[in-house]
Amino acid sequence: MDVIHIKGGKPLCGEVTISGAKNAALPILAATLLSEEPCTIKNVPDLSDIQFMGKILENLGASVERVDNNTWRITAQHINSVAPYDLVRKMRAAVCLMGPLVGRLRQATVSLPGGCVIGPRPIDLHIKGLEKLGCKTRIKNGYVHVDATDLQGAGIFLGGRHGSTVTGTANIIMAAVLAPGITSIESAACEPEIENLCRMLLSMGAQIEGIGSHTLKIQGVERLHGCTHEVISDRIETGTYIIAAAMTGGDVVLRQVELNAIGALIDKLEAAGLALEVSGDRSLHIPPQTKELKPVDIITMPYPGFPTDIQAQMCALMTLIPGISIITERIYPNRFMHIPELQRMGAHIAIEGSSFIIKGGTPLSGAPVMASDLRASAALILAGLAAKGETWVQHVYHLDRGYEKLDQKLQALGADIERLPAEEVSKTQIEAVSS
Repeated sequence: MDVIHIKGGKPLCGEVTISGAKNAALPILAATLLSEEPCTIKNVPDLSDIQFMGKILENLGASVERVDNNTWRITAQHINSVAPYDLVRKMRAAVCLMGPLVGRLRQATVSLPGGCVIGPRPIDLHIKGLEKLGCKTRIKNGYVHVDATDLQGAGIFLGGRHGSTVTGTANIIMAAVLAPGITSIESAACEPEIENLCRMLLSMGAQIEGIGSHTLKIQGVERLHGCTHEVISDRIETGTYIIAAAMTGGDVVLRQVELNAIGALIDKLEAAGLALEVSGDRSLHIPPQTKELKPVDIITMPYPGFPTDIQAQMCALMTLIPGISIITERIYPNRFMHIPELQRMGAHIAIEGSSFIIKGGTPLSGAPVMASDLRASAALILAGLAAKGETWVQHVYHLDRGYEKLDQKLQALGADIERLPAEEVSKTQIEAVSS
């Protein structure tokens, strides 16, 4: 198990190209099961979650070819309908295989994905949507068994307690594109990743109206053909590098940015006083800041609101800004595992229910910290970049699930950061930092 070692205090300078979005690539790779013909997917990020999805597709019988690091060619000519626990347990997003298997084979047996450190993420809305489409479902021995013999278009409402379900929307869309009749989905998730999936399905011959809105109308077709499709750039990675530049007083240019997907984030950063320069070639410049930043209040919400996946990183930024900031987590109320670790680095943060009250302005100091999940890992690395002294971030395998070569990209921007095998970080080093 690797450890990220950081010597903080160096401003980031240079350019970085944003990778493809994991949360778009996973359902897009699953959607290749909807056709017998080859599908070429470009701008696929090189991540552990993506590797797991490739293994699952192969286990289902698809031919998976890596054309290069970021291009995959998948041919799902002969596939089976069972996604086993040993593979699905490694990645929650594998649940989005239900939709394409139901649409293509009229049956699916997919292992339940299990728990998550940031809180429960049930699949009841997925099952509700499939049952509205005429499927018979049952849960037995840890698997969801779906009989879609009577698959038929229908009207479906997908709203839930914390808003629309993103993977649930993807599942229902992928089942509906091959379902006879018309499917109308109300309270559909409208995230850019869902729009990207719909654009791919259109290129395969699907008929979908209302893309990018909360209401989708789908006319089922008999079959879909192959396609060539490009995954959008990752808006969460974009936000992470913006915040990294701000926390280190850097001068950074981001390339291949989906500018229309980060409006809520830009709004809050500008409210904090951060200067951002946008150019028309999908580039964003974060210049050295000439004014002191101001605290802000944030509430995470479904898209187009402020994204929950950037909450931890913003929390790290707010620890450096004098004054009181409040962040309220409305999507995953238990998403606060990064708070105790930031406190170890000197942050003043109080947890009140699902809100964090941050008294910012105290410099952070390096410390050994433990990453609990993907976005917490990123937040701790950002804190380490800004902290005085040395920081060891442990359990960084989470990072490899969602950030392509984060440590290498930060090195290229001038960060003093390295990835080490855990056994090379001696106990005496860690004790020295924590004393």
